[in-house]
This record gives sequence, C-alpha cells and structure tokens, in this order.
Amino acid sequence: MLLTIQEVEHIAELAKLDLSAEEKEQYREQLSAILEYAAILQQVNTADILPVAAVNPQQPFLREDILHPSHLAESIRARTPHTADQHFIAPSELENNP
Repeated sequence: MLLTIQEVEHIAELAKLDLSAEEKEQYREQLSAILEYAAILQQVNTADILPVAAVNPQQPFLREDILHPSHLAESIRARTPHTADQHFIAPSELENNP
C-alpha cells in the first residue's frame, strides 16, 4: 500500500510534526513499507496457533509469601534523637537559616 503525500501530511499533523518536502517523501516510503509488511503478515495462517499470555510458556518460580515480624522501625526510632507518634522530627531549614 503506497501512501500519498496528503496522507503523510495528515499523519504529521496528528503527530504535531512540521516536515520538509524531503522528510515527507522519506516518511511516505518508510510508512508504505511498514504497511506492506503488515499486509504480508495478515496473510499468515494462524488458525492452528493457540493464543498465549506470554512468550515463554514456563511459569516463573514464585516463592510463597511469608510474613515475618519486623522490629526495624522501632530499632531505627530508638537511635533517633527526635521522634513523636512513630514519626521522625527533623529541624526546619527555614527556621535554622536566617
């Protein structure tokens, strides 16, 4: 399928591209080649091919999620000089810099 210059101009307008005459001709050739290849792919018989959700049919190894108690937050807050209600209190840079 060979695109016309008007079709390339319409596509360029949709993409908000300002193309020179040489670029329009270049894109006309390239887009036409892409459409011709897509037309060839449409002719491939895929009736006997099952649809798949992934290219690799093997399922990835997934480990079981196991919850473990964590005291990391308490450990960090214990080493921090200023905390309140499980939050860190940091000095304001606006108040410290005159």
